[in-house]
Amino acid sequence: MSDTGTDEVQGREGGRIVGINLSNLAYNAVSEMIRHRRLRGGEVIVEQRLAETLGISRTPLREALQRLEGEGLVIKGTGRSFLVRHVDLKEYLQSLKVREILEPEAAALAAGRIPLGELASVRAEINALRTAVPYHTDAHWRSDDNLHELYARNCGNQVLAGLIRTLRVTTRLFEISSLADRLEADSAEHLQIVEALEQDDAKAARRTVAHHLRSLGKHTIDTVR
Repeated sequence: MSDTGTDEVQGREGGRIVGINLSNLAYNAVSEMIRHRRLRGGEVIVEQRLAETLGISRTPLREALQRLEGEGLVIKGTGRSFLVRHVDLKEYLQSLKVREILEPEAAALAAGRIPLGELASVRAEINALRTAVPYHTDAHWRSDDNLHELYARNCGNQVLAGLIRTLRVTTRLFEISSLADRLEADSAEHLQIVEALEQDDAKAARRTVAHHLRSLGKHTIDTVR
């Protein structure tokens, strides 16, 4: 196997040879480690050790880390090292406040633009999450991402959508490390947003998204401080 970012692992699927890009494997693995707090905010990523753990060379791992840096999940440390980005309470609350300005507008713009099938899929996912036993943290994060991405993607303003995605990376890093699960409150508030979008009601979409983000901020202050 060559030490390049385009290394591929060969396997068989349905009788044919398939290649798996190692950079993508490393990206997915490190992202999961951050989500599950096996790599914590502020922690230095020891590339050689991590590469050995993943069973790959350092080159595809470094490519994955550079991709994660571009997304705001890791930052450059001293020398050529990377660290998991640490988001403190102040940065989190400030970022959440900006989301309170941007996301209600995106939701209002998206009202009437979202395919009904996509809304139905998100609603079904939320309902399944509320009744799932045991509770699954990854499913919660995935449902949260899918709802917020739904109106960001359909707002008709890609600059606005990009800003929302960037801010959500910041707030998610804090939520992973510092907040207790908010399954029931999140799910109930998410359903209110979906209902507003299903009715093509821009005012209600704006109101329900603003309420959801303010509720999250209040919960954070009550929980963390």
